[in-house]
Amino acid sequence: MGFINLLFSVSGRINRAKWWLAVVFWTVVWIVSVLVLVIVFAQDIGRFSTADSAEALRLVLSYGALAILFIALIVIPMMVSGIFVGIKRLHDRNKSGWWIVLFYVGPVITEALGQNTGSPVLAFVMSIASFVIAIWALVELGFLRGTIGANEYGPDPLAPQMASH
Repeated sequence: MGFINLLFSVSGRINRAKWWLAVVFWTVVWIVSVLVLVIVFAQDIGRFSTADSAEALRLVLSYGALAILFIALIVIPMMVSGIFVGIKRLHDRNKSGWWIVLFYVGPVITEALGQNTGSPVLAFVMSIASFVIAIWALVELGFLRGTIGANEYGPDPLAPQMASH
């Protein structure tokens, strides 16, 4: 399995090591990208305070274009890849890829619901629920071994490969 196939395909299974490889890859891409944005932004931050309204608008629009580029080149591919890699990891655990919805969206929704209840107790309970789902996802995807042998999603990625002659 090539690296692009690892990141942008939903077919087959991947083991924990390949899942962690994708996580580390996207983490490094994210950190480097954010550092570059901070460096670029830091050069113009002083210009905002002295700029007239036309210059300030130009600066904001130029950063808007940079934000769109950042989203198109980094954020969207990272999100799509994260979903695909998670699905393949779930397939290795012999689970439907639909579990990814609970694992990736569940904590966000649970936390948001808790924060919008107006009740500190319910907000705390929902935060705990969000945390539990996130830990469950991390354990399921990053730490538990996949199904030994072939399953409905493909061969065991840790099984020795037969040499073709």
